[in-house]
Amino acid sequence: MANVLQALFGGKPAAVPSTDTDFADFASPPDPSPVPLVADGTSKLASPFATNQAVPYTAWYRVWERTSPKDFIAEAFIIPVLLLVLAFNVWGRRANRTKARNWAAAHVTILQKEFAQVGFVRPHPEGDQSAVSQAGILPEDVVEEKEAHEYISYASGRQNVAFIDFRLELLKRYSPLSWFAEVIIAFFFASFKAPVERMEAVAYPFDGREKEVIPVRSEEEQTALEARVKDLTSSYEDFVWAVVNKDNMRQLRDDRYDISLTFTKDNAKLPDWATVMSESGEITEQLLSPELVKAITEAGSESFEYLIISDQPIDKPTKLNETTPRKRIVLSLRLPSSSSQSAYVNTISLFSYFLRLPDSLVSSARYRPEILRRIKATREEEIRKLRKVEDDEKAEERKLETDKKKKEERDRKLKGLSADEQRKFLDKEREKEQRKMSKKRTVKG
Repeated sequence: MANVLQALFGGKPAAVPSTDTDFADFASPPDPSPVPLVADGTSKLASPFATNQAVPYTAWYRVWERTSPKDFIAEAFIIPVLLLVLAFNVWGRRANRTKARNWAAAHVTILQKEFAQVGFVRPHPEGDQSAVSQAGILPEDVVEEKEAHEYISYASGRQNVAFIDFRLELLKRYSPLSWFAEVIIAFFFASFKAPVERMEAVAYPFDGREKEVIPVRSEEEQTALEARVKDLTSSYEDFVWAVVNKDNMRQLRDDRYDISLTFTKDNAKLPDWATVMSESGEITEQLLSPELVKAITEAGSESFEYLIISDQPIDKPTKLNETTPRKRIVLSLRLPSSSSQSAYVNTISLFSYFLRLPDSLVSSARYRPEILRRIKATREEEIRKLRKVEDDEKAEERKLETDKKKKEERDRKLKGLSADEQRKFLDKEREKEQRKMSKKRTVKG
């Protein structure tokens, strides 16, 4: 309106005071003069990122000007812990690997004398002049790492024995927290086993099944195998027998079904810390040879855990096919705390006896019919129980199948009837069920 009046009548309009102060800073052009610098060369103009901060704002890559050691307190604790865990892991794995290879180095000579195949590297063909063939099998070829605390090995190619599995159970040195937790839990709870370093060897005898076990690639090999085993007898009687360190006796009886079939009896030939678990005293007298007693005594209670000869499964059978005899010979020894090869001197004789034990069983494990009848009766009783359970399950299945067919037949009849006929059919069915229930109550009364 003021502009219109000025255009019509002339004159300068009166200034109207403004009440908007939002753009007061831009009312005049900025001052082009530079901001003066202070003595240290930084600008007096405060950065929005350096407000109320003692350290001035600098470029992103000049970390030393924007931080101080107190900003890395958390890292100062975390990084050393991570380095310590990594160091323990590397040390523990290396220590376990060294211990496993030293065990292999201490036993590889004996294994090579007894078996054609030792470890997981196939033997070199004849005429191979490589360094490995000349020097023998290397320890690292004998054992293989399954886990950081478990190493395994294998041997085969021997009369009377199909193969032997070796398992080295070592401490979890690579994980101190897990190792310490296992020790604490085993201390407070008897159901948990304390961590122990041990070697467990399981030998699987042929038991007269060479033709089934040995792989044959051609007719010539089949003919040669038949000719070789024609006059050989690699079988022996079925029984369960064991020499056990008394510290392991209760645990074995609880954990293994085959050992639960035996009775325990001390023997004067054995040291006080060992006992015999057998199905017959005559078997003990025949198997507990002076050589075995000497080897167990030399091994000592610190190393020897058990020697088991068994034809029964470890877990209790739940089906008839699990009762088929599967013969095994098991030796368990605790490993010495020292990882040197010389630490195994005391157990070498027992280990050698274990490797040759199948030959002794094949040649002399024959017993009187009375003893074998008692042993067989125990197994037949278990088979009878399993067969009864299996027959009951089959009878239940047959009953369910019969009920299902009756229900289908009933439903088919009802579909073909009218409404009145269906009502009469259901009434008659209900009366029949009531008479049956009444008869049951009368018989019970």
